Amino acid sequence: MPFAIRWVVSLIYVVQIYLAMLVIGLLFAPYALVSRNGAFAACKTYCRWVFWTARWMVGIRTEVRGVVPTGEVMIAAKHQSFLDIMMIFNAVPRGKFIMKRELLWTPVIGIYAKRLGCVPVNRGKRGAAIAKMVRDVAREFSDPGQLIIYSQGTRVAPGDKVPYKVGTGVLYQELDQTCVPAATNVGLFWPRKGILRNPGLAVVEFLEPVAPGKDRLQFMADLEQAVETRSDALMAEAGFQADGSHR
Repeated sequence: MPFAIRWVVSLIYVVQIYLAMLVIGLLFAPYALVSRNGAFAACKTYCRWVFWTARWMVGIRTEVRGVVPTGEVMIAAKHQSFLDIMMIFNAVPRGKFIMKRELLWTPVIGIYAKRLGCVPVNRGKRGAAIAKMVRDVAREFSDPGQLIIYSQGTRVAPGDKVPYKVGTGVLYQELDQTCVPAATNVGLFWPRKGILRNPGLAVVEFLEPVAPGKDRLQFMADLEQAVETRSDALMAEAGFQADGSHR
């Protein structure tokens, strides 16, 4: 398909998923306001709509690999675009995110994030932000689920190297929970910025769980090694080269 046509189709796809977000958000609002179950139902319905339309409109297929965590665990994931957020959330039964505080003021997303029990983080002073994050996560333990954190703190384009932040290690120690690393290649098909969507198989893979009790520095080193190595392998499987090109 010519580039111009792919770009136009991608634009139509992007517009319709944001319209769907508004429609689904409004339809489920009464249920979501009285019950967290309603908020989860709305968000999972939206994820399935995005996946279904992605398949036939822009040629993106989605696949979740590995053992999906269902207990009360922390998921430390690679973050490349909005797509990996939806894939992880839709896969687990009761996901909630560590998220940028600014997202609370985003229409629809902000309201549902609060109802899901997501934990907003201020990107200001690191020490104070981490301490508050730990307190807020502990408060949300009243509604057990899978706590999802993006250890690099931002979306990272395929091939880019961004250091892992200490907050994941602090939570791992403070919560004394199993951590499930997650790798992905979704940025090859759904970039962190821009309109164009590329056809292919977008994968999120849950890796071997890490039991509580490791030294924090060792945990962070092992986490980064596992997630980056497997993400690189998934991207190579899709034809991505280290220099940023595709086979």
